[in-house]
Amino acid sequence: MLDETCLEDNKGGNIKMSNTVILAEKPSQARSYVEAFQKSTKKQGYYEVSDPVLPDNTKITFGFGHLVELATPEKYDSKYKKWALSNLPIFPEKYKFIVGADKKNQFNIVKDLLNEADTIIIATDSDREGENIAWSIMTKTGINLKNKILKRLWINSLEKEAILDGFKNLKDGWNYYPAYKEAQTRQISDWLVGMNGSPLYTLLLQQAGVKGVYSIGRVQTPTLYMVYQRDLDIKNFKPEPYLELNAEVEANSQKFVAKLDPYKRFLDENQLITFMSDKNLEKGLQGGLIKDIQKNHKKTTSPRLFSLSSLQSEINKRYHASASDTLQAVQNLYEAKLLTYPRTDSNYITEQEFNYLVENLNGYLGFLSKDVSLTHQEPNKRYVNGTKVQEHHAIIMTKTVPTQEKLSKLPALEQRIYNLVLRTTLAMFADPYEYEETVILTSVGDAIFKATGNVPKNQGWKLLFSDYKTEKKEEETTLPLVEVGQSISANLAPDKKMTKPPVPFTEGTLITAMKTAGKTLDDEEAQSILKDSEGIGTEATRANVLDVLKKRGYLLTEKNKLHVSEQGITLCKAVELQPLLTSPEMTAKWEKALKQISQKKRTQENFLNQIQQFIQKLVTEVPSQVNNDNSLNKQITKQKDQEEQTNKNAEIGICPICKNGKIVDKGKFYGCTNYKADEPCKFTLPKKWSNKSLPKTAIKDLITSGQTNKIKGFKSNKTGKKFDAKLTIKEGKLSFDFG
Repeated sequence: MLDETCLEDNKGGNIKMSNTVILAEKPSQARSYVEAFQKSTKKQGYYEVSDPVLPDNTKITFGFGHLVELATPEKYDSKYKKWALSNLPIFPEKYKFIVGADKKNQFNIVKDLLNEADTIIIATDSDREGENIAWSIMTKTGINLKNKILKRLWINSLEKEAILDGFKNLKDGWNYYPAYKEAQTRQISDWLVGMNGSPLYTLLLQQAGVKGVYSIGRVQTPTLYMVYQRDLDIKNFKPEPYLELNAEVEANSQKFVAKLDPYKRFLDENQLITFMSDKNLEKGLQGGLIKDIQKNHKKTTSPRLFSLSSLQSEINKRYHASASDTLQAVQNLYEAKLLTYPRTDSNYITEQEFNYLVENLNGYLGFLSKDVSLTHQEPNKRYVNGTKVQEHHAIIMTKTVPTQEKLSKLPALEQRIYNLVLRTTLAMFADPYEYEETVILTSVGDAIFKATGNVPKNQGWKLLFSDYKTEKKEEETTLPLVEVGQSISANLAPDKKMTKPPVPFTEGTLITAMKTAGKTLDDEEAQSILKDSEGIGTEATRANVLDVLKKRGYLLTEKNKLHVSEQGITLCKAVELQPLLTSPEMTAKWEKALKQISQKKRTQENFLNQIQQFIQKLVTEVPSQVNNDNSLNKQITKQKDQEEQTNKNAEIGICPICKNGKIVDKGKFYGCTNYKADEPCKFTLPKKWSNKSLPKTAIKDLITSGQTNKIKGFKSNKTGKKFDAKLTIKEGKLSFDFG
């Protein structure tokens, strides 16, 4: 399927190192390496470098991320330029990889350098996608890799010391070849699902009468469907009344509220009356006894260290930042040498990282406004466990401690992320949060009522977060001093309540749901099981999946809450008859199967054959499903009505040129609806003219009377000076009228 025999023949021989090329992923990464070396000379598309850790005659070159990409269907056959159901499924016998026109110059530089090299050091990002980028470039060059020595730079930080240490301890590049096969298989499988599923559903839905393109994705579709199901659960939720029985207990002239133990919810008044009768209880005041008093000294350990997903989730919860904005900010902090590698799914570090954190504690403490005791300087397996670190450890600070001034110059989100990672990391050195829990059990009739009070004894690690406005404050709840057997009075009263609907997804909770394949885990302790869960997508791709869904208009964000648009609902209703497309659990199994490729337990061919069988099933079954599903057809009618209403609202007036079409808001400009007619009308009006945004009233004046009133605030492109003028349409074109 893929012609890569040159990769398999030989794992490098004992060839004398005489010409070494370091292949970085992008220019900024190459510059970080260059800055770590003693000498460098910049050339066109590469650097010549020298340093004691490097062989003589070493060069660094770079890609622009993906220099090599999968070809689109029309590159296989021109018939694929126009979507047609008769062309499906599209299963290339051999997949084509191409270099974009804007990247060919750099690719040719890289190709020449790799061709001349005896040793290639792969220094792209230390993850599967980094392997894919490097091996795709090397394969596309057509060089015979069996004649090369391949080495791998594997680092967690872009600090000078970490880079030099990495080049001193290079790994065998061939050991990472299976990771490339996994990433490439993911890339091809996503291509197959997208290039077949998107035209399939788009054409069928267009035939049914709705407009637009409907994008299908192996990960994006089940992710969208999770939000759709949550929206449905909220929409269909019917609040139901229920009753709780509480006791207001008075002892020693002090009152406290106690709840029925074990807790019981009553559906109606009759159920409550029956219960009270069985337990010899009455409404209102009655006597009772203190049955038991329990006092426990309790401790709460600090939060786990951050993986990318848990950091994205926490930052969204605190600051409502999107997953992709958080990823970009963490990437920037990594490239600034302040945080370690971002695309990690681990919550653990090794003793090596723990030791350098201990050495730099005083530097990190400079960022804290309160004195916090960081005395626990022995590794704790809750945070420090080398056996749990596979590719990358948790996101922590590097040894490079920025000055307050340097940190204050960073964008606000980067400052917030650095501070949160810093405090979460330092928390493992602090005391646990300690409090005394008092439980009073009160006997009334034959029932028991329970009251709990907490008194903080040692704030411990919580002091690190006390400056945060978003932090939930621990309230001191004290209960009166009572004795076992003491008589009390209890006022029993039913408390009327209503059941609450499910909570909408946020980007933070959706990222967590993707990581757990739909099992929503909101509490921090649940993070501990995420590492071994079968999620959908990867740490590197989840943020991008959410971005795609938002950009295509399927997901809408309202006050940090995610909802599915009308177009998204139509897509979900169309795909829900294919559980393999919508099921997070099934997609998670695919992710697990992909991982088995890098573990050499499964082949690329095996996985892609399964994907092709799935696509063949879609092509066979979906047409009749879309045509015959009543629920989908109702939704299509609803969307068409909404689109018509939206179009009416977008209409400004009759086109002044063709006198037939309507002038409508096209997003970035105003244009005539007859632009696709047999005699097309190409008339348009801009939304901005000479640095001035034009109000809709001005557009309406132009198309009805041919000119506007005087508009203030135009700005000359030549002189930069502001001026006022009328606008007029002359011979179908917009111009100023200074009369």
